[in-house]
Amino acid sequence: GRQHCRISDQETNGKTSAASSNDFSDPIYKEIAITNGYINRMTREELRSKLAEFKLETRGVKDVLKKRLKNYYKKQKLMQKDHISGDSCYDYICVVDFEATCEEGNPPEFVHEIIEFPVVLVNTRTLEIEDTFQQYVKPEINPKLSDFCISLTGITQDVVDKADIFPRVLQNVVEWMRQRELGTKYSYSMLTDGSWDMSKFLNIQCRISRIKYPSFAKKWINIRKSYGNFYKVPRNQTKLTIMLENLGMNYDGRPHSGLDDSKNIARIAIRMLQDGCDLRVNERIHGGQLMTVSSSVPLEGAPAPQMPRYRN
Repeated sequence: GRQHCRISDQETNGKTSAASSNDFSDPIYKEIAITNGYINRMTREELRSKLAEFKLETRGVKDVLKKRLKNYYKKQKLMQKDHISGDSCYDYICVVDFEATCEEGNPPEFVHEIIEFPVVLVNTRTLEIEDTFQQYVKPEINPKLSDFCISLTGITQDVVDKADIFPRVLQNVVEWMRQRELGTKYSYSMLTDGSWDMSKFLNIQCRISRIKYPSFAKKWINIRKSYGNFYKVPRNQTKLTIMLENLGMNYDGRPHSGLDDSKNIARIAIRMLQDGCDLRVNERIHGGQLMTVSSSVPLEGAPAPQMPRYRN
């Protein structure tokens, strides 16, 4: 049978009489709150031991371990009462992390063009990376890459010279997503590491390429916001390498490779789902402006991908 999280009867039952029965609308929440208090007093080694007992991940800083154990216990208790199904918000998550042309110091007048378009497809049921897409893109305004850009991204001049222009690459992305029945058979959401990939890089690139902004990318999950809110950490603790480190993981691959960055962001998303986080859309672009999406807004997956029309 399924093993349910229980700190122990001796650890919780002796304390229940101290709380008023009017403190919670349902006794299950009273039990959860009492257990959370006990978890807050556990040492890191006690947390790791208890997580191991329930066959949960034991890596991460102490606050992450506490959150993991609390969420596991809460979900088990609520599922016993059929309050929640334990399912993710979406069937799939598409992780995107663009690489773009750049110069050292990034002068304010410099126009960034996308030169790598990766997508990492995360199956939220199996909690695995199911597929990947990657194509390089030929820049139009600044076709010659700076030495700084080549050194940072590892993308060479020869690679972009042979690549397709952005509209053709975007068409290939749309076709790839359609083949996986995203937005038709399966619900999905885009996910990025920060706001810039969609609100800046994709937005600017669509203007350069004279195409409308794609509808499937108008809303997304900013994992930095999700991570900070879920684990209750400040913004300076939500950089990619710090998030990985706090979750007990190392960066895998080459930093500033779009595909490798996307895979590592996907690993963070998978760990957060395992820890009980309901990753859901929290940002959108409207009229070219970045906006926040409230968690109280009804849940809605991204639409079936379509190639946007060219601008007049």
